[in-house]
Amino acid sequence: MILYRALLRLYPASFREEYGREMRAIFARRWRLASHPINRMLLLVDACADVLRNAPAAHVDIVGHDLSTAWQTIRRARALSVTVVVVTAIGIGATTAAFAVADHVLIRPLPYHESHRLVRIYQADLNGGRSEASPANYRDWRDNARSFERIAAYQPVSRNLISAGSPVRLEGASVTGDLFATLGVTPLLGRSITSDDDREASPLTVVISERLWRTRFAADATVVGRAVTLDETAHVVIGVMPARFEFPTRLMDFWIPQVLRSDQYVYGNPFLNTVARLKTGISREQADAEVREISQAIARANPQVNKRQFGVALTLRDEVAPQARSLLWILVAAAASLLLIACTNLANLLLTRGLARQKEFALRAALGAGRHRLVRQLFTEHALLAACGGIAGAGIALAGIPTLVRLVPTSLPAAEAPAVDVRLMTFAVVTTIVTAIAFGVVPAWRISRQSDARALHDGVRAGTARRTARLRSSLVIAQVSLSVLLLVGCGLLLKAMLKVQSIDPGFRADGVLTLRTTLPVKKYESVSVRHQFFTRVIDGVEALPGVTSAAYVSGLPMVQRGGIWVINVVGFEQLPGEDRLAGLRLVTPRFFETLGIPLRSGRDFTEGDTQTSLPVAAVSESFVRQYWPGQNALGRQFKIRGIDWTIVGIVGDIRFRGLERRSEAQIYMAEQQMPDRGLSAYVPRDLVIKSDRSLETLLPEIRSIIASADPQQPISNIQTLATIVGEETAPRRVQVRVLGVFASIAFLLAGIGLHGLLAYSVSQSAREIGVRMALGAERRTILAMVMRRGAQLAVAGVLAGSVLAFGAGRWLQTLLAGVSPTDFASFGGAVLLALTMTLLGSLLPALKAVRVNPLQVMRAE
Repeated sequence: MILYRALLRLYPASFREEYGREMRAIFARRWRLASHPINRMLLLVDACADVLRNAPAAHVDIVGHDLSTAWQTIRRARALSVTVVVVTAIGIGATTAAFAVADHVLIRPLPYHESHRLVRIYQADLNGGRSEASPANYRDWRDNARSFERIAAYQPVSRNLISAGSPVRLEGASVTGDLFATLGVTPLLGRSITSDDDREASPLTVVISERLWRTRFAADATVVGRAVTLDETAHVVIGVMPARFEFPTRLMDFWIPQVLRSDQYVYGNPFLNTVARLKTGISREQADAEVREISQAIARANPQVNKRQFGVALTLRDEVAPQARSLLWILVAAAASLLLIACTNLANLLLTRGLARQKEFALRAALGAGRHRLVRQLFTEHALLAACGGIAGAGIALAGIPTLVRLVPTSLPAAEAPAVDVRLMTFAVVTTIVTAIAFGVVPAWRISRQSDARALHDGVRAGTARRTARLRSSLVIAQVSLSVLLLVGCGLLLKAMLKVQSIDPGFRADGVLTLRTTLPVKKYESVSVRHQFFTRVIDGVEALPGVTSAAYVSGLPMVQRGGIWVINVVGFEQLPGEDRLAGLRLVTPRFFETLGIPLRSGRDFTEGDTQTSLPVAAVSESFVRQYWPGQNALGRQFKIRGIDWTIVGIVGDIRFRGLERRSEAQIYMAEQQMPDRGLSAYVPRDLVIKSDRSLETLLPEIRSIIASADPQQPISNIQTLATIVGEETAPRRVQVRVLGVFASIAFLLAGIGLHGLLAYSVSQSAREIGVRMALGAERRTILAMVMRRGAQLAVAGVLAGSVLAFGAGRWLQTLLAGVSPTDFASFGGAVLLALTMTLLGSLLPALKAVRVNPLQVMRAE
């Protein structure tokens, strides 16, 4: 019998309550008749088969009945049902979209074989900075480290493709032969680059991206083996990478072999990015320790160049900046808060709906419906609503993800947009289930406890209403507090964004157009040939109507961070082991005028600054403050690579590294004064144009001028300087907008919850209000009573929300750009909005209360 009782547990509880006793009695009688052990064994087998066959059918039957009843109930209360579905969809949609982006950036494995075993190795210094590795450092790590299966290196490059259609500028990477094997990827077509390709005598080869294969070669499978010209040099296409391959960034169009000559294996010339695959069982920390030990040995052997540097191994996920991580986690926390507000609001709505149906459930209980049956019926209704909301929420999430991808760092070696796959859909389903439980179980259980025959009596219903009112008040307070939290957080981030946007970048971005013409090194290795091209383009552009000035620069502010060079200031005592560093840029005349960079003293570059004249430079004010504070720096000298440069101009500081980061001191040199084949990486490539005409009207004429100067020269990176500056705060703007939407919805939901609670309270207290008014209570007293109740809930929510917001502000401090986490305006604005919400949410119920007719109420009672 014990076994049979356990088997009956497979049936629904309501089925057991109705038929269980009879089924146990029948089984007991058959058990007594089957006295032989074999017969009893056969009876148990038959009972097991019967239960396993019929129990699922019973569940399906009951679920079908519950769904049918639930659907009929939902149709009868369409307004409430639509409200529940919409609120659920908003909460689930926001949470799913936020999770999709955070999972894509911070959690989901990168699209490489066992990506958790991939690390990048940098050269770091004692100040916390890190840079690429020199070829000699890369060689030492590759030959001596035992923690890695493979180590490979690469560097970003760009080339002009002129053999397939019109000329186009491509972004790519020059990679050593072990890179693709290190990453564990195979090409879509052909083969990848191997160690046989990165030797000096090897033929020139190239692997192209799937995107380039489709757009420039029409997805022709015979492209493998075809020769293409990159910067006037023929390369044989040996492979096409799959669409999901986005290394080292998602902007890559091609990969060519990185050929390292024997004379390049020197220390002190860092330009290689290094990636390695850990051996199985080796942790990132172990590899990091080994790389540091090797670096120490290198420093002891080469103190003149590696005296203050060491190696550091970081995972690919460490490429995501701390600020980007914080922005994403804040987004997830805000979405979770919104979902919680939605759940509390829905629980409130369903509690109200349940109380209105209390007599119905009491009659069902009186007619024999068990508590489990009532809970199941209620939960089925709520789960059906949650399922509808979940489906709508998935649609909202898919629509919202394209907006949130602006928060995905471009440095992440993965696709820009999260994949819509089983992982994301599973999260949406789990969130829907959790939501159904959160707003469905509590109301269902609470209502079922009160739905018995006693609930038909007025006194019992009054006591039940009071207990439920306390629960609903707690839910409203939770909604208000979370709304205040979101409002304060939104206010803090908004103020931080406005503060960042108000930072002076050091130049005037309005009316400045930019584009890039990267000149092939071999064709333009002579400075005179390059200068002829620059002169033809600049003269032609400046002759256009509406153009004030134009110039070339080797790196735009906030786009090209620029190279850092060790300098030796003449007459400045340098401490042992101390490096003097500055950013270096090559420019043509009128660059400062075009960008509106103030010339503090001295002069701009002229056409007379050539290879045969005195080497001159312009420096930033921070450069002067660092070496000659309070003195006249004009005529002073410094050395770079053994050449003495004389300062002839002092210009204002520019935030080359972004609005939120201070840049190092800057040195500007005349493009004409560079030696032939010298500093090829710093050849000016960005054309800046000051004009009052729009980019759309000016661009065709500029294209014609550049084509006349060099028909094979493509144009790329066309944008305004204002757009570049705006991109600096783009992630902040996206987050403030999204958080503002979340806060607005939370504010609205909290107001609806407060209104609903007070409206229900007034309807339940109609008799009391009528009696008071019949006994002489004034309308303003009734009005004050209802408003006071709303104010009490709002104050409790504001206090709790302020405490939460204070803690959140401390957590957000690194993102606030100097804004105080206790900023009065943010907190004051949130409190003012909460009080406004209280006033609006309480007004209609209060007006309804003062319109109560005492005679009608007394007659109804």
